[in-house]
Amino acid sequence: MARRAGTTGAETAEKVRKAALELFARSGYAAVSMRAIAAETGVQAGAIYNHFPTKQDLLNELLRVHMETLLSAWEEVEVPGLAPPEALEHFVRFHIRYHLDRSREVFISYMELRSLEDENFSAIEVLRRDYEKVPRAILERGAADGSFAIIDPQITTMAIIAMLTGMTTWYRENGRLSLDEIEAVYVRLVARLVGQKEED
Repeated sequence: MARRAGTTGAETAEKVRKAALELFARSGYAAVSMRAIAAETGVQAGAIYNHFPTKQDLLNELLRVHMETLLSAWEEVEVPGLAPPEALEHFVRFHIRYHLDRSREVFISYMELRSLEDENFSAIEVLRRDYEKVPRAILERGAADGSFAIIDPQITTMAIIAMLTGMTTWYRENGRLSLDEIEAVYVRLVARLVGQKEED
């Protein structure tokens, strides 16, 4: 089949990534075939293999790009020099907004991590740990200067990330509270979790 006028290899690869993201989120990695992705994309299966030799390669790229983009996005908004309470609030607001805009990517990143082969899993875990270092460093600074009263920075870090990310599974735009209101609640919940004293 001749390539449609105006299409490029990069455009085809992006269409494949988007189709795989949708199908993996809807049906799960194990249940989706490369043929199904090709059908969803509207290209021949052979065109997919030119970009992604295996379904594993495709899943690995989706998870890798998700984490690399997340890390880059944080670097763009990070504000050096903030006191620990303000830095933690900044992180909470960033994490919520970023992940709510990418609920399918988040779902796949957590649910299909187990589907990665060992080498790919290890590489993604390195990226995940790089991101986890962000709130952990804030917590450690806050514990050191007395801003926070926490038992274990690492466990608290994981608890905060899990709590914030979990919002992607239940938040609805037409819910009882607005996103701004929910975000404010989460900021207070996290502050309490780390033993931060609330201002009068």
